[in-house]
Amino acid sequence: MNSRPIPLANCDLYPDDIEAVADVLASNRLAIGPWTTRFEEALADYVGVRHAVAVNSGTSALHLVIRSLGIGPGDEVITTPFSFIASTNCILFEGATPVFADIDPETLCIDPAAVERAIGPRTKAILAVDVFGHPADWPALEAIAEQHGIDLIDDSAEALGSDLAGQRCGSFGRAGILGFYPNKQITTGEGGAVLTDDDEMDALCRSMANQGRSSDSRWLQHIRLGFNYRIDEMSAALGVSQLGHIEEIVEARAAAASLYRETLAGIDGLTLPPETSEGRMSWFVYVVRIGDRHSKAVRDRILAGLRDRGIGCGDYFQPIHLQPFLRQSLGTGPGLCPICERIGERTIALPFYAGILPTDVERVAEDLRDLLDEMDSGA
Repeated sequence: MNSRPIPLANCDLYPDDIEAVADVLASNRLAIGPWTTRFEEALADYVGVRHAVAVNSGTSALHLVIRSLGIGPGDEVITTPFSFIASTNCILFEGATPVFADIDPETLCIDPAAVERAIGPRTKAILAVDVFGHPADWPALEAIAEQHGIDLIDDSAEALGSDLAGQRCGSFGRAGILGFYPNKQITTGEGGAVLTDDDEMDALCRSMANQGRSSDSRWLQHIRLGFNYRIDEMSAALGVSQLGHIEEIVEARAAAASLYRETLAGIDGLTLPPETSEGRMSWFVYVVRIGDRHSKAVRDRILAGLRDRGIGCGDYFQPIHLQPFLRQSLGTGPGLCPICERIGERTIALPFYAGILPTDVERVAEDLRDLLDEMDSGA
C-alpha cells in the first residue's frame, strides 16, 4: 500500500513570491508601507471595486464590515449555517444575533427562499457566503435586500476569481471580503481584505483597522475605537506577487477539479460538487458527499480510513448552529436547518490544490471507492 502522505491542502508558491518578501526584508520597512498600498490597488482592480482594505485575516475584514454598517445589539443578521464559523462569530462580536437560513441542496450556498422566510422586524443585513468558491445567488439576494431595505454582505473568502455573469465575487452587496489563508487560491500566510465601492465605508474600515486613527491624524491621536488589524509588508508583498499568478492558479485548480470529476465518475452513491453554469467557479476545496443511505458514523469511518492510508481529508463543513458554543449561547439545535444538517453529516473534503498529481487523484479515488465498498458490504 502506498503510504506517502497526500495533504488536504497546499499553497502554490513561486520564486518571485520569495523575491518579493526578500525585497521587503532588505528595505527595513516592515509595516505600513508601499507594498500594502500596491496590494490594495491590485485587489480592487482585479475584483472590480473602488476600494480594498488589506488586513490581517478574513475574519478581521468581516468584523470591520459588520461594525462599519452599525450592526449591534438588538439587530439580526441572516446568514448561512454551512460555512467556516468566522462568518457567524463576526456577527456575535458586535452583540448582534445570527439567524440561520437553510441552504440550497445543490450549490450549498444560502437559499434565497429561506432568507425571505427568515426576515423579521430586527433584520439588519444578509451575510451570504460563496461556499467552496461557488457563487451565491446574488441577483435573488440583492432583490430581497433592496425590497426590505437591508444591507447585503458578500463573504467571498473562499472564492477569489469566481464570477457570476461577469461580475467578480466579492463585489456584490454593500461590501465583500476575501481571505488569504494558505489553503486559499492565493495566500499571504494570514490575511484578508475588505472590498467596497462605498467611500465612507472604506475610510471607516481603514481607521478601525489602524487603532481608530483617521487618515490625517497624528500617530497617537485616535478618533474612534479601533483594532490592530493591519497587514504587514511581507504579507502584502507576497499578496502582490501571488495575485500576479491568480489566473494560472485558478486554471490549475479547475484542471484538478475536472480530473477528480473524471476519476470519481461512476462511483455509486457519491455526489460530486456542482459547477456554476452562469459564471466561473474558482475552486477552493473539492468536497464530495456520500449518499443518504449512509449515516454520519459511516462518513466518519471513511474519513478515518482515508487518514489511516495517508490521505488528508475533512468534514467540510460541520453545521455552525450545531457547534457546542452556538448551542449553548443561542439555544440552536437539530432540526433548525435540516438540509444543511443532512449534508453536513455526509461531506468529505478530498486533497485539493493546484499542484496535485494525477497519480494522487487516482490513489484518492481508489481508496475512497474501496472504503465505500467496505461500508456497503458491512466489512
